[in-house]
Amino acid sequence: MSLSLPPSGSPDPGSPVPFIDLTAQYATIRGEVREAVDACFESQTFVLGNEVQALEEEIAGYCDSQFAIGCASGTDALILALLAAGVQPGDEVITSPFTFFASVSSIYRIGAVPVLADIDPESFNIDPESVARLITPRTKAIMPVHLFGQCAEMEPLWKLAAAHQLIIIEDAAQAIGAEYRGRRAGVLGTIGCFSFFPTKNLGGAGDGGIMTTDDEELADRLRRLRVHGDMGGYNHVEVGFNSRLDALQAAVLRVKLRHLDKWTDERAQNASRYNQLIAHNRLTDVLWTPEAPADRRHVWNQYTLRIADGRRDEIMKSLRADNIGCAVYYPIPLHLQKCFASLGYKPGDLPLAEQASQEVLSLPIYSELPTAQQDQVVAGLCKALDRPFTLPFPEVEEQQQRRAA
Repeated sequence: MSLSLPPSGSPDPGSPVPFIDLTAQYATIRGEVREAVDACFESQTFVLGNEVQALEEEIAGYCDSQFAIGCASGTDALILALLAAGVQPGDEVITSPFTFFASVSSIYRIGAVPVLADIDPESFNIDPESVARLITPRTKAIMPVHLFGQCAEMEPLWKLAAAHQLIIIEDAAQAIGAEYRGRRAGVLGTIGCFSFFPTKNLGGAGDGGIMTTDDEELADRLRRLRVHGDMGGYNHVEVGFNSRLDALQAAVLRVKLRHLDKWTDERAQNASRYNQLIAHNRLTDVLWTPEAPADRRHVWNQYTLRIADGRRDEIMKSLRADNIGCAVYYPIPLHLQKCFASLGYKPGDLPLAEQASQEVLSLPIYSELPTAQQDQVVAGLCKALDRPFTLPFPEVEEQQQRRAA
């Protein structure tokens, strides 16, 4: 995406830059949120109910799925999806080691076996060729993670799933609204799983999650599993969970959903602006900047650089010393986490994921990020690399030259 960058003046080196500022977003929708929450209190309906049903219908429409089923968190969404799709203890589920903990823990928690494939070094998403090498007669499902807001390469995964009769569970926790060849995340597999954690692109006022599917039987089972396996009237046909979405969360999310595409476009503009500022300041010999392929809609849950030459930690330290927010997603790939030692992985088994964990750094990307603060972030990168910072705007340079004269 190209962008004509507006001048923003000189960045203020003394102003803190938060990694994310939820209060800035709330300030733009405060009245709508208060009205929606007050309506819940007036109705005194707080668990499931009409508000949750309305959100489910709206999310289904947004994702172009037949059904959406709310639950208590993104982690619960993954667990419920795996169970509803028939994954049993001892079954193998292939997923990525370079992701949030829940992707692997959800498989482990139900007694299935996480099998970890290496990643594509450019997208950070699961590598289909690595997946293909790991399929065995015990493989039941593939769980691609649409990391940082970009869909995984799905066509080869579809072919593998068809050839081996496998289920695809999408971990789309970071990718609501993302697209692959014109199709939305959430309808690229058997079941799509989303998180409404507050820092997500569509975030609630606490935990929450939702699952999407086009399969009516799976939708019915997901609804049943989230309420202790109850078909109604205390008729429990299986042992489920207590994983219901609160009406208050649904009310907040319905307000935010109306603004989501605008916020997503603003995140994309911020990503494009970062890429141009970094290129203009000739940092690309050290900093690899992310790009979205032409057949994807990237929703930029994170803007994640790859930093070469082992300089990630020193750059991160320099930014933080200047009160510039940044974060590492993820510093330890999941196959090397202590709690998964029983899976038998060792350093060097998944080299591309391990390399990414040593090189990635995420910068502020939230939709309300002021351009002056974005300039400050890139100025901080220049400072860390001992290079000058300039803005790529002739009018700004002319002003600076006149002041110098």
